[in-house]
Amino acid sequence: MGRGGRAGENGRRTVTIEEVNEHKQRDDKWLVIQGKAYDITNFAKRHPGGAKVISHYAGEDASDAWTAFHNNKEFVSKFLAPLYIGDVVDYKPTSVQEDFRELREMVERKGWLKPNPAFFTFHLAHVVALFLSPVFVLWYFGTGWLPWSAAVLLFATSQAQAGWTQHDYGHASVFKNTSVNHWFHHLVVGLVKGASSHWWNFRHFQHHAKPNKLSKDPDIDIAYLFLMGDEMPKLWGEKKKGFMPYNFQHKYFFLLGPPLLLPLYFHYEVIYFCVRRRDYLDLFLTFGFFMWLSTAYATFLGGWGTFFFYMLARMIESHWFTWVTQMSHIPMDIKRDRKDEDWFTMQLHTTCNVDSTPFLDWFTGHLNYQIEHHLFPTMPRHNYIKVAPFVRSMCEKHGIPYCCKPLLSAWGDVVRSLEKSGKIWYDAYHE
Repeated sequence: MGRGGRAGENGRRTVTIEEVNEHKQRDDKWLVIQGKAYDITNFAKRHPGGAKVISHYAGEDASDAWTAFHNNKEFVSKFLAPLYIGDVVDYKPTSVQEDFRELREMVERKGWLKPNPAFFTFHLAHVVALFLSPVFVLWYFGTGWLPWSAAVLLFATSQAQAGWTQHDYGHASVFKNTSVNHWFHHLVVGLVKGASSHWWNFRHFQHHAKPNKLSKDPDIDIAYLFLMGDEMPKLWGEKKKGFMPYNFQHKYFFLLGPPLLLPLYFHYEVIYFCVRRRDYLDLFLTFGFFMWLSTAYATFLGGWGTFFFYMLARMIESHWFTWVTQMSHIPMDIKRDRKDEDWFTMQLHTTCNVDSTPFLDWFTGHLNYQIEHHLFPTMPRHNYIKVAPFVRSMCEKHGIPYCCKPLLSAWGDVVRSLEKSGKIWYDAYHE
């Protein structure tokens, strides 16, 4: 479509917020970044982060999301120039937006977006040690039930910690050079985790862009098994939709959720994603993982023994991963996207923290600071603790809840929220 806009002062084109809001269709997408309107209709298909993540902001102000995802703004801005439509004449940030942007400037000024090489070197070294330890245990102590059990736990632990490591690389928070982060992400998530970097980016960046937003966050798009929040269960109940007994979802969650997420669902998704998109690099790296796995462990355990060993370790890791990642989101607001909800408020409404201790920081990969991670997704995790008091202070100033819980309370809230949502569906279905 042709670009709109009117000639303003000095010959510059101008548009209004209302005009931008009208351009949010599949074949007609505008968005606003720092008071300027851009036509992303064609660019979305070439967007390095994927078409969906940028399209989720069509018709909206994407200023804070754009800033949060891009550290090298001078370089990225070159891609915006050909997309420029005009200045937004009635663009006026809210007081929350102004204060958050001041906070962001302070974070950059203090260097809190810069990684500490010693932290990540030590963390990677401990992941490598965990990674090698199961093979050493089986080689040195044999395959009796005790060393075998220890090896399973060590393998699951190495995979969980490697998961937090690939998360760091995926968010480009380890190296100053974004390309180096991307290549390390490919190698770690592929050869160490047996997954796809592009698949992870496709899912995870959408989650960060619009957490807990129906039809936009893939992490909550699982209505074939679970209904979450208040809106979706009520809608599905009124329309008599769904084939699961959702009023019991807080119970069958323990059977179909944590035990199967990594061993079953993610394996299928990764292979399907790579084959469908002809992503041969990630497919090669994924198969490389299974090649070294079978080579290293079949010597001690045989073919089926290796398979059973691997699936049990994955099931343990799956519980670890699911409870850590979902405790910060499932109990929070899950609803349709609101155009008037700014970046800061949206992240606080959909995300919560868990109390910090040295062990919990390690156990969760610092995702117990989920609020700070969502507000500053490229921030190295060792700096979350530094910015957290300033985020709390801003929340107090604007009357926005800053939710932080003990670990067991956060886990319990996952089950309680599923039970609540199931009851909403049941009541609506049987009205």
